Amino acid sequence: MTTVDLTAATFETTVQDSPIVLVDFWASWCGPCRMFAPVFERAAVVHSDVVFAKVDTEAERDLAAAAQITSIPTLMAFKDGRLVFRQAGALPAAGLEQLIGAVRNLALDDVADAS
Repeated sequence: MTTVDLTAATFETTVQDSPIVLVDFWASWCGPCRMFAPVFERAAVVHSDVVFAKVDTEAERDLAAAAQITSIPTLMAFKDGRLVFRQAGALPAAGLEQLIGAVRNLALDDVADAS
């Protein structure tokens, strides 16, 4: 599977309708964003049960503002419609794999919203 581009019109539906969604907030001028992009793309191919989504913060300024993005890249993870992880900065491949495993194994009853 490849990544999907999210917009203000598709963000909420994607997050609510998919069991696990990872969202990369990025911009084309951002060096760390460009370094993280291939890591995110490779993980998308390996983990077909996870939706890997990208939000271009330049094109979707209102969505980025609504998500309170103040630094990019910012990665958010949603499980069953709930925000369970949020971190600014590019993750290495091993860190992203660890995050995916943690989100898969997360029991939502034991966790407060990360928002």
